[in-house]
Amino acid sequence: MFTTTDYDKLQQIMAESPQKKELLTRLLESHRVDISTISHEIRNPLTLVYSTLQLIESQHPEVLTFHHWEGMRQDIEYMKQLLEQLSSYNNGERLECAATDARTFLRKIALSFASTLVDSQIEFTSRIPATLPSISIDPMKMKQVLLNLLKNAKDAVLSCPDRDNAAISLTAAFQNQQVVITISDTGCGIAPEDLSTIFEPFMTHKQNGTGLGLAIAKRIASAHHGSLTVESVLDKGTVFTLTLPVQQDA
Repeated sequence: MFTTTDYDKLQQIMAESPQKKELLTRLLESHRVDISTISHEIRNPLTLVYSTLQLIESQHPEVLTFHHWEGMRQDIEYMKQLLEQLSSYNNGERLECAATDARTFLRKIALSFASTLVDSQIEFTSRIPATLPSISIDPMKMKQVLLNLLKNAKDAVLSCPDRDNAAISLTAAFQNQQVVITISDTGCGIAPEDLSTIFEPFMTHKQNGTGLGLAIAKRIASAHHGSLTVESVLDKGTVFTLTLPVQQDA
């Protein structure tokens, strides 16, 4: 089984050798169809295994006290997440775009994310003008991008539990024929040496992270002829900026 320990070793190899990291990234790019097919074939039996574990737990709750049981569950959860991320990465450029009212879309994103903060001390604000134009996007993929960025912001803020001003904001504006969306947080920030590689596949500093979330987000933004950038200051916070072209009139 490919465990988090194995993944840590992979990350270490990539960190120590830029050439190996580039090779792994190129392999991921050149074997998109194969990876998607393999991910699909593995996901089905893995889901069955996970469902079986849940059934065993419900009928024999004593297994929860068994040594390594929780570790096994976490390994399966991690594998499920990795397979989903690999599939998302490979399908990042396949879009089903539709003209979408930017304000309505972003308000739904904000409401969805706000519901995840009910039991937290994080202040969440959104500023979404009523005058935003229509944008041509794949709604499902763009929702994935924005919720991933917001979740990362939440994780960043929670990683600084002693911070008094725990806050996340989602703002939007219309500038230069583009809708500009910014997601900012008052988390611990990102080290300057990590900013240059933050969008590369398999780069992560999160425990049990796949390192594909931001790579997927960048890929989807580019497929929309947009961009995704980041600015961060240690001990101050981070700002991600997503730009998307407006829907052109026929």
